[in-house]
Amino acid sequence: MEGWTELCDMIVENPNKLWENLIWICRECPQPKTARVSRSQLNAVLSVARIISSNVDTAENHGKSVVLDFLQTLDKSFHRSFWPYSFTLKSISAFYCSFLGYVSCLSRQFGTKVSELRWDEIMSSGDSDLDPEICRAFLVAISQNFPSIQPSDGDRLTAILLHQFTQKEVAYLEQQEIAFKLITHILGKVNVDSKLHLHVRSIAKKHLQSMPAFLKQEPVLKSIVNAKMYVYQAAAKMEIESLLSLETDGRKKIVLEALTLLLDAADACLKSVWRKMKTCEELFGSLLSGIAKLAVATGGQPLGLFLFRLKPMVLAVCVQSVRNQGIIYESVCKLSCEIIESVWDKDRALLDTFILGLASIIREKNDYEDQVGREKEVPPVQLLADICVAVKKSQVADMIFPFLIESLEEGDASTPLSLQLQLLDAVSRIATLGVETSYRETVALMIRGYYSQISTGGSVERKTSAPKSRTEYVETLAAGFLTIASGLMNTKLRADYLHRLLSLCSDVGLTSESRSKGNGADLLGPLLPAVAEICSDVDPTSNVEPSLLKLFRNLWFYIALFGLAPPILKPRPVGGPYMWNTQWSLAVQRISQGTPPLVVSSVKWLEDELELNALHNSDSSRGTGNKIVASTQRNALSIALGGQVDVSTMNTISGVNATYLLAVALLEIIRFTSNGGILNGGLSVSDSPSAFSCVFEYLKPPNLSPAVSQCLTAIVHRAFEAAVSWLEDRISLTGKDASIIKESTMCAHACFLIKNMSQRDEHIRHISVNLLIQIRDKFPQVLWSSSCLDSLLFSVPHNTPSVAANDPAWTAAVRSLYQKVVREWIIISLSYAPCTSQGLLQDKLCKANTLQRTQTTTDVVSLLTEIKVGTGKTEIWSGIKTANIPAVMAAAVSASGAKLKASEAFNLDILGTSVVNAMLKCNHIGHIAGLVRLDNSFGNDTLISNSVRRLQQFVNTAEKGGEVDKLQFRETCSHATSLLLSNLQAGEPKTDIKGFSRLLRLLCWCPAYILTSDAMETGVFIWTWLVSAAPQLGSIVLSELVDAWTWTIDSKRGLFASDVRYYGPATKLRPQISPGEPEGPPDSDPVDQIVAHRLWLGFLIDRFEVVRHNSMEQLLLFGRLFQRSTNLDWCFTHHPAAAGTFFSLMLLGLKFCSCQRKGNMHKFRRGLELLEDRIYRTSLGWFSRQPEWYDVGIPNFCQSEAQSVSIFAQFLLNERSDFSQFDSKGRAHENGQLTELMDHHHHPVWGKMDSYAVGKEKRKQLLLILCQHESDRLDVWAQPISSKNSPYSRLKISSGKWTEHAKTAFSVDPRIALSLASRFPANIAVKSEVTQLVQAHIVDLRTIPEALPYFVTPKSVEENSVLLRQLPHWAACSITQALEFLTPTYKGHPRVMAYVLRVLESYPPERVTFFMPQLVQSLRYDEGRLVEGYLLRATQRSDIFAHILTWHLQGESVQETVKDGAFDKNTSFQAILSEVRQHIIDGFSPKALDMFKREFDFFEKVTSISGALFPLPKEERRAGIRRELEKIKMQGEDLYLPTAPNKLVKGIQIDSGITLQSAAKVPIMITFNVVDRDGNQNDAKPQACIFKVGDDCRQDVLALQVISLLRDIFQAVGLNLYLFPYGVLPTGAGRGIIEVVPNTRSRSQMGESTDGGLYEIFQEEFGPVGSPSFETARGNFLTSSAGYAVASLLLQPKDRHNGNLLYDNMGRLVHIDFGFIFETSPGGNMRFESAHFKLSHEMTQLLDPSGNMKSESWHQFVSLCVKGYLAARRYMEGIISTVEMMVESGLPCFSRGDPIEKLRKRFHPEMSEREAAHFMIHVCTDAYNKWTTYGYDLIQYLQQGIEK
Repeated sequence: MEGWTELCDMIVENPNKLWENLIWICRECPQPKTARVSRSQLNAVLSVARIISSNVDTAENHGKSVVLDFLQTLDKSFHRSFWPYSFTLKSISAFYCSFLGYVSCLSRQFGTKVSELRWDEIMSSGDSDLDPEICRAFLVAISQNFPSIQPSDGDRLTAILLHQFTQKEVAYLEQQEIAFKLITHILGKVNVDSKLHLHVRSIAKKHLQSMPAFLKQEPVLKSIVNAKMYVYQAAAKMEIESLLSLETDGRKKIVLEALTLLLDAADACLKSVWRKMKTCEELFGSLLSGIAKLAVATGGQPLGLFLFRLKPMVLAVCVQSVRNQGIIYESVCKLSCEIIESVWDKDRALLDTFILGLASIIREKNDYEDQVGREKEVPPVQLLADICVAVKKSQVADMIFPFLIESLEEGDASTPLSLQLQLLDAVSRIATLGVETSYRETVALMIRGYYSQISTGGSVERKTSAPKSRTEYVETLAAGFLTIASGLMNTKLRADYLHRLLSLCSDVGLTSESRSKGNGADLLGPLLPAVAEICSDVDPTSNVEPSLLKLFRNLWFYIALFGLAPPILKPRPVGGPYMWNTQWSLAVQRISQGTPPLVVSSVKWLEDELELNALHNSDSSRGTGNKIVASTQRNALSIALGGQVDVSTMNTISGVNATYLLAVALLEIIRFTSNGGILNGGLSVSDSPSAFSCVFEYLKPPNLSPAVSQCLTAIVHRAFEAAVSWLEDRISLTGKDASIIKESTMCAHACFLIKNMSQRDEHIRHISVNLLIQIRDKFPQVLWSSSCLDSLLFSVPHNTPSVAANDPAWTAAVRSLYQKVVREWIIISLSYAPCTSQGLLQDKLCKANTLQRTQTTTDVVSLLTEIKVGTGKTEIWSGIKTANIPAVMAAAVSASGAKLKASEAFNLDILGTSVVNAMLKCNHIGHIAGLVRLDNSFGNDTLISNSVRRLQQFVNTAEKGGEVDKLQFRETCSHATSLLLSNLQAGEPKTDIKGFSRLLRLLCWCPAYILTSDAMETGVFIWTWLVSAAPQLGSIVLSELVDAWTWTIDSKRGLFASDVRYYGPATKLRPQISPGEPEGPPDSDPVDQIVAHRLWLGFLIDRFEVVRHNSMEQLLLFGRLFQRSTNLDWCFTHHPAAAGTFFSLMLLGLKFCSCQRKGNMHKFRRGLELLEDRIYRTSLGWFSRQPEWYDVGIPNFCQSEAQSVSIFAQFLLNERSDFSQFDSKGRAHENGQLTELMDHHHHPVWGKMDSYAVGKEKRKQLLLILCQHESDRLDVWAQPISSKNSPYSRLKISSGKWTEHAKTAFSVDPRIALSLASRFPANIAVKSEVTQLVQAHIVDLRTIPEALPYFVTPKSVEENSVLLRQLPHWAACSITQALEFLTPTYKGHPRVMAYVLRVLESYPPERVTFFMPQLVQSLRYDEGRLVEGYLLRATQRSDIFAHILTWHLQGESVQETVKDGAFDKNTSFQAILSEVRQHIIDGFSPKALDMFKREFDFFEKVTSISGALFPLPKEERRAGIRRELEKIKMQGEDLYLPTAPNKLVKGIQIDSGITLQSAAKVPIMITFNVVDRDGNQNDAKPQACIFKVGDDCRQDVLALQVISLLRDIFQAVGLNLYLFPYGVLPTGAGRGIIEVVPNTRSRSQMGESTDGGLYEIFQEEFGPVGSPSFETARGNFLTSSAGYAVASLLLQPKDRHNGNLLYDNMGRLVHIDFGFIFETSPGGNMRFESAHFKLSHEMTQLLDPSGNMKSESWHQFVSLCVKGYLAARRYMEGIISTVEMMVESGLPCFSRGDPIEKLRKRFHPEMSEREAAHFMIHVCTDAYNKWTTYGYDLIQYLQQGIEK
């Protein structure tokens, strides 16, 4: 129903906009023919009735019609079958009450429908078919909510109701009550027929006449009495209503008669035995109220009669109320006041007689003690006082007060004490009215009374009186003083009263101190609550008269002397001068808040002061002139000062001074211990003055003695300690009010200390700065206090005293101090929360601009622009500061308004940017204000709805996958933000709250929904703006952001893109060298979304630092965020670019959990411990995947990632363990106590465990090692050419510890153990332990392909291990992994072979085609012909696969011979190849066979041209090519290039054919027109191919396979390295097709046209050095050279003369001709080319312009080489497996040495990443201008004529 109610309120507020919703609700209402209504239908009816009761309806009155229709069918509701099955009688009753309550507000038309119900049956439901309980519920409801009706309906209903009484006896009293109530309602709404009216009166009269007799009966059942009382009450109301409805003429007589009857009834109530029953009291009150109403309305004689009869009743009530004041007393008091108010201006004489008659009772000289045998008369003292206070009329007080005061003054011993106490209480209450005469007489009387107690306290006469009576009298006087202090509102009289009370206290103290016996505390103490109350509105910082200050000083002197102050030390001392009375102690605390500083003009004056002279009297036992007492006071002072003043100094202080200083210490310390040091005088807590304004006043007087000065300084520090203690005690308090009080107190002190820095006294300035720094360090939240920043930026240097305006030295000192404090303040605030700090600074600059403080703004801007923020080499923060977290710094850039991508440097002038953007914010705000001023009709609501609409359009665009205009989005968001802020006034929006809320929600959600880095930069900017300019929105903004964050988790976006396709580089390499199904590209850039989440997280970390100390509400919101983010089911992406963001989130989570140790969240300790476990579990989960890298192309991003992980690791290292030590059983000692922590239990996060504490420490150490390693890896990737060695690269850990880490990792997640082994591949202990663990838990690891190498080994195959039985259930591995199992090492084991074939079958044939050479080689070992079976099945699935396989089979049909001319042992292999080829052809369908023949025939004809040209002379060969090409005709549109099946051949360029240079062969190059198979069929492009005959191309295929894998790896990790693996396909024995690299020339060809080197050639082709085209070409050359450098290192290609190096038209290098790779080289393997890759002098001229390997481009080249090498190492096994499968192929590259082992060594798996980087740097350095490189080029030039 709450939703319905909210909707109703919205419709009522916006009827014109939401009328359609009302129509919809009307449709949900029950129809007239509905048999049984539903709950929702009833809610709809209630909603419609609620809406139209507010005078809201549609133009067609839909709501009115619905309610009338429902009323028409209301008769059905008296049957149980009408209501929903789940409706109880209580629900039915509630519906009736609500519905009839709304109907009662409507017109008579609705009441008519109600009056048409079957009332006779309803009233007698027991005799009809109606449900009696439902009828009763209806009657009760309508008796409370009777609608308006027509007069005719009133007569009819009255007749029906009266008929019930005339026809039969009513059996039930409750039904009588309801009938009377209904008749009363009818009489009040319409005039009924006179006969009916008379009948009604007669029935009422009859009941009232019977009432006295009933009330005198003996006690009967209580239920019957209660029911009867309710009937009488209803009858009385009916009688009174009937009399009020009579015509005026002739009414007075009837009224007199009725009044007598009613007054008799009321009198009977007072005398009844049941008068203490609640129902009887209510009946009496109802009777009196009705009588008064009737008497006042009639006036004259009835009124006189009533007042005459009222007096004895009042006296009787006073007698009864002596012991217990109940409802009857309240009724009489209330009635008396109402009569006075009503009759005051009408019949004053009667009223005066009544009041004076009551007051005169007090004067009657009755012998109260001798009234025996009759009821004592009790003067109505309290009642008269209550009446005076309630009516607040001075005339009434003037009539009553003389009787009271005279009785007090004339009282003698015979006057009972109780009466005296009542009189005292009464006059004190009347004195609060502020009538000056009564006030002064009362106060004078009470002060005299108190003096009398002092003067007679020790007399003989007083000793004879009862001590109890004296105590009561003193307490009553004290209570009277408190009453006056609390109730007196007159400002002038309050000031007078304060002076009188303080004078009384001073006299009491002086008199008590001078007495020889007794203690003054028992007389001074009772006065303290009154003094506290009257001091509550005293502003202690205002100017106080000397006389009043003197009285305050005396008061605190006696408070100190008598020990009335509460203890100011913690813990409370056992001994000491403390009269511990809670009420007095609280009073002293309140007094301290209103006491001005007790400053004296001089110490001499203090000694001579009159009040203190008595203390020098040696006869005074309590005087401080007495040496013993003086010593006592000095000791008390020393204790109060916490021993901060040495004993020798303390002994020089006189007794009077010691007492004075003790009083000052007590006062100033109590100010802070009582409420934190907030004084009276502020309109609210937030603007109340700080008590430091008082405590510093003591330091200002000149010529203070050193001892006194030391004491006063110590008092300042002790007061500060008390303030800090008070604030720390409230850290754990929750609730909005507690938070506001704590924060406002803290800020008030800080603001005062800031302003106090401008004092002339250097000592005061020094103390102020010192205390300010302590507050800042203990309570960092003040750093972001708006008021503190205001004081810092705008108060100190400009609000200086005028007397110092001409003191330049002082001005310079203050300004210098100010600038130092401000600079430190801002730098520290930026180190914690740079976003919020900048937002606040921008807001303050806007404020200064608005206030037009030109000089102030200039000074502030000048100061801010001097501050540089950075996290690079000029780091200004040490330790784990928030601003050192890269995500926070990135968010800070956005918060400042700068562009993240444009800010390449880590050292950012963020504040300078903030200054500029502050002005932009001002412009936006001014624009909004201008729009509103320009046209009032163009109001805020219109502006808000327009902003909502525009933001919603951006959401719709993003939802449809469109691109959001970032500039327009930023402008719209900024405009909307300024609009929101302009609508905030005094913390509340001054416009439509729903529109405001919707706009605020959109501003929070839009950036999160769009989730791009540009949108998030805008988001951080506006969110910072919002929470800085309107801190009250902080919780709302954070709540929305947490909801949006949760939405990104549910929708799997950005950091939470846990779908397979978002895993990163590994996904792009599937299934070739990474396991898993291939996936298409994501819909949006995952890295951009991760960067967006990074910015968002930076803002959240910033906000956490701001709110962690002062907002429990926002801390709990963070808790919700972490709970949702750390689900036990992994919800994060594994993309390597997310590492920094992920660990920054985990760091924030651990910081949040550490709040439990700071006290503010101690009650959530167990929940936080579980959350901490979940964070550890999630953090370890990051390492469940193999380590990867990714280069995002954003400046410094990689460095930020490394730094983020390093900071997380550092936090883990520094984090205090809750368990300092463990015993042998794994139990933890915490706080010195041995505790079992979930031992042998199932932990909700970790599962079954032996020892929680030990396990936690082990997991923490494991996580630390993994994070340190990850930080090291990322640091190498970020700074690949850095010479530093990571401290984590060679961890000094024993093998036993490594084994333990492996076990811990496996217990958390086996994939973490596998990752641990891959991260430390050279660690034998880890590998051995992981192998054992995998084999021991093999059944649980079936879904983890990475575990295969740990049990599928040559040894397990040799032994036919039972572990291999798991292979049929194992997840598919990568293709390269599967190919490894096809090598002879695994001996074709049937289980292994079955797994391999299942893996290959699981992938599309097109994915396997790449590895066709390896598959063909595997046929050598295919004894079971299983591989053959797979190949044949794959050919049935893909024609392309069949064609490529056929070409490779033909290419392998090479008969290699040995020296003796005999055929080698591959005869059987060749036979298999021919057989498989034939099976493939036989398996073709007719259509596939036709395609096969056309494709192979076409390219066979083209290849055969080479043979036809061989006999021709060279000069005729080109014409011969043309003749042969003209003979070849295209056969179909589906022919494709064999080297690139995705390219369809559309024709041959006849004139393109040329022959190439070759010693004994005639290779030809022909250009085809090709189109992309899936592209535009009309967009034909040229593609040249070389057709060779007599050359074996298989080795080129292998080399280009490796290059292709490297290219894929580089692309997968985001590296900008260029490789061009052109297509090569062997098509037969010594035949093949080679794609020509387009738009290229060899370096040799380039040298034929110029004598210059590459440097000069590049200038000729691309422009001068430094031009954009030249630098672009240089960059292309650099990236391609680096790519081929890595490839060359691995492949070791030789014969790298300039004819085998190509350069394209963009400056990129391409290597061709891989006839010599691995261990082979020209010249009989002489290996003259000793460099790992070619880097000639002309190449280094482009790569290293400086020529000394120190240029930026050289460093970039080496960095790319290192990164490429590191990326290749990650997939070493896949590359090696690809090469290893070709070992038996007979290729020349395998003819020498052990190429596979040497290839593995070139990967250096034993090295760490940093060592591998150093190795690659050495490789680059070694290749630089290698002399052998130049020598080989020279040889080639001399021998072959190839240009060098």
